[in-house]
Amino acid sequence: MLRHCLIGLALALPAWPAAATAFNGADMAEIRAVINRQIEAFKRDDARGAFALASPGVQQAFRTPEKFLDVVRVSYGAVYRPTAVAFLDLLVMGDDVVQPVQVTDRAGTHWVAYYAMQRQRDGSWKANGCHLVHPVKTIPAVHRIPLPTTIPA
Repeated sequence: MLRHCLIGLALALPAWPAAATAFNGADMAEIRAVINRQIEAFKRDDARGAFALASPGVQQAFRTPEKFLDVVRVSYGAVYRPTAVAFLDLLVMGDDVVQPVQVTDRAGTHWVAYYAMQRQRDGSWKANGCHLVHPVKTIPAVHRIPLPTTIPA
């Protein structure tokens, strides 16, 4: 069984996109450092520092560091002033690299911030957006449903 899984994985590897195969541990470390630096800049209200870590597309959309910081302050409070930050497993989906980060807000609520990361032409990484998701509840997939003891005719 394990042999078949390994063979299947080996056959699938060549089909992975270049972003996935070119990705390495140094990339993961840089991505996490960029996110950490941006969160630290938010904590200091350093609009210019936080804005500099955003991709050119994000910068173009917000136009100024002050507008960028205002939106984060109002709509992304858990990222703006987290009390705790924990990096989850990085996701590579096609050419997209997404770093999920569990953040805890001042009320103690856990959120997941999905940071879309973009490699720049110089090889560096920038945050290309963040989707903040309120915690979800999971419901087990397996429920025991009693079956009727007799089958209707």
